[in-house]
Amino acid sequence: MRSLFNSFKDLSILIIGDVMMDAYLFGKVDRVSPEAPVPIVSVGKKEARLGGAANVALNIKALGAKPIICAIVGDDIEGRQLLDLFSAADIDATSLVKIVGRKTTVKTRVIAQNQQILRVDAETDTEINIEESNLVLNKFRLILERQKIDAIIFQDYDKGLITPYLIDEVSKSAKANNIPLIVDPKKRNFLSYKDVDVFKPNLKELKEGLKVDFDPKNYLELKNNTTLLKEKIKAKNILLTLSELGIYAINDKEDKLTPAHIRTIADVSGAGDTVISVVATCIAARTDIFLAARLGNLAGGLVCEKVGVVPINKDLLLQEALKAEEA
Repeated sequence: MRSLFNSFKDLSILIIGDVMMDAYLFGKVDRVSPEAPVPIVSVGKKEARLGGAANVALNIKALGAKPIICAIVGDDIEGRQLLDLFSAADIDATSLVKIVGRKTTVKTRVIAQNQQILRVDAETDTEINIEESNLVLNKFRLILERQKIDAIIFQDYDKGLITPYLIDEVSKSAKANNIPLIVDPKKRNFLSYKDVDVFKPNLKELKEGLKVDFDPKNYLELKNNTTLLKEKIKAKNILLTLSELGIYAINDKEDKLTPAHIRTIADVSGAGDTVISVVATCIAARTDIFLAARLGNLAGGLVCEKVGVVPINKDLLLQEALKAEEA
């Protein structure tokens, strides 16, 4: 396990996905507003953090690998703030494309007494056009020409960057260069990803994507519906996250459910970002899907113990992984 974690430092992982800024207002609630039946939050602290696909990049950096981000931002104040956050985190964001007139996605969370009480989203989720897609693809191809990439992540939040055209072009290049392609999908393009190495939906996304309903506690139903998805998109591996039930992984030969560890959950925000980051880094290091699933499952649980979107702590994850091996 230690040698696997040490190998992460030699890996470069490219993330193509919807970047956003996570803004936080931390405060306390002492009274209810006289204007409406809502709490009044007295703000004590404000924060801005990298979110969405940018949080995936943060997690990959925290694991010791090198993240490279290929995405779009708006040509606005929030876009400039996002670039500053990338710079402060020492993450390569030279392949970000500024789209004039587009709004940068910002999720503002109001947190009081360690609980999220409100989220306000400011965003544009219109799909980018062919010309804008080609600007992104030009950046992507330059990255492949200039450096070795060990894995590519599609981090899709349905915010408009990822289109069927972009998926097809990136997939062709990944295949031609023998680079594993790992997908964290959303609803809009759910069935557009074909022949990828790892496809990681959550239960809600799988049900909506296949238009099915089933009880995930029924193992046969779980297996049959995940197999149906696998066959439909011809993925090598499916990794289905099941919240408190854990993670279910399946490939051509076997399947396995890794139960979730009992945790004190403070905030589930960003847990999916952490899971895909750990899974992709493991796949880049050429581990099998079941070890990647176990480590992703551990990591997702660990970040849920923290308030707000935070990256994984590599040393803590290693300690937990070693403990799990001994159990």
